[in-house]
Amino acid sequence: QVQLVESGGGLVQTGDSLRLSCVASSSGYAMAWFRQAPQKAREFVAAISWGGGSTAYADSVKGRFTISRANAKNTVYLQMNNLKSDDTADYYCAAGPYSDAWTTPGNYGYWGQGTQVTVSS
Repeated sequence: QVQLVESGGGLVQTGDSLRLSCVASSSGYAMAWFRQAPQKAREFVAAISWGGGSTAYADSVKGRFTISRANAKNTVYLQMNNLKSDDTADYYCAAGPYSDAWTTPGNYGYWGQGTQVTVSS
């Protein structure tokens, strides 16, 4: 079992920045961020391999969001800049294997409880 705890969400205004953090109870996994807006399906945001050498981003966040990790702290980060109202959602951290399916929710067996991000215009 891997436990994931997210933090860093909040209420911000359009154009602001936030940094989300996710602390894992164990190591060795690819990590990803997904988000889910009210009445919408969970969608992929970003992923990073265990060593950090591979990353992936949803087109909607490329150039604005950056995923990174500090393995010594078992922590993955999501730096979100130039936030838009469309970024409003619950953000979830996930842990799983590095695979061809790593941008899909089904790739991940471990999930955090989520942290809420609200971007007000």
